[in-house]
Amino acid sequence: MRVLVVTAVPAERDAVTAAAPERREFPLPGGAVLHRVVRDGGAVVCDVLAAGVGPAAAAAGAATALTAAALAGAPYGLVVSAGIAGGFAPAAPVGALVVSDAVVAADLGAQSGDGGFLSVTELGFGSHVHRAPEELVRAVAGATGAVRGAVLTVSTATGTAERAGELADRHPGAVAEGMEGFGVAEAAAAHGVPVLELRAVSNEVGPRDKGAWRIGEALRALTEGFVALFADFPAVPALGSSSGSSPATLAESLPVQGG
Repeated sequence: MRVLVVTAVPAERDAVTAAAPERREFPLPGGAVLHRVVRDGGAVVCDVLAAGVGPAAAAAGAATALTAAALAGAPYGLVVSAGIAGGFAPAAPVGALVVSDAVVAADLGAQSGDGGFLSVTELGFGSHVHRAPEELVRAVAGATGAVRGAVLTVSTATGTAERAGELADRHPGAVAEGMEGFGVAEAAAAHGVPVLELRAVSNEVGPRDKGAWRIGEALRALTEGFVALFADFPAVPALGSSSGSSPATLAESLPVQGG
């Protein structure tokens, strides 16, 4: 099974690749570079791509990597949007890991006449939510200790208590906000590949206070999360389990692709 991990910036990519002893670089069309994480002995764990900040860059980068893999006859079986995030207190404090049971486009839509908000789903222009298979979310949360819940994608990071309250009211199950997840999820959905987010909380969603940010702590937590994930995620060529029993590994929690 092949796994694609998409981050925004190189610091996040490097936090993911630091979880394994070796990495190799491979060029993608357009000049991007995949960092392939390799175990002792040479088994490939995943490919990691720093695609850029925001949902558009993330979608473009993820789509490029997914298409290149498909054309090479080696499609990915899982896509993970990873990095740091703002956490909604008290569910996701600074330093915590979060895993998405839903990736939500929180500010993609329109204002209503009464000052409210209409999602693209309500507008009839597709869906504003991507959900991962429940058994996969459980497996990732169990392996990493991550808090599970909705992870919101925003194009403008929250900087006031008022907006934090608005988002929490509209999405009561939200645990974090980031800027790339929905873009990655749209690309993955176009290829029929499961997707989720795994992020480490660097700051509380609310008033912008750079002095309270703990980016280094969050990046270390991200590395630790992927150490745990890689340990439970064997590099296998096929997805899924036909036994009908509860999945023993993350690989067994994924649906079978291609029949």
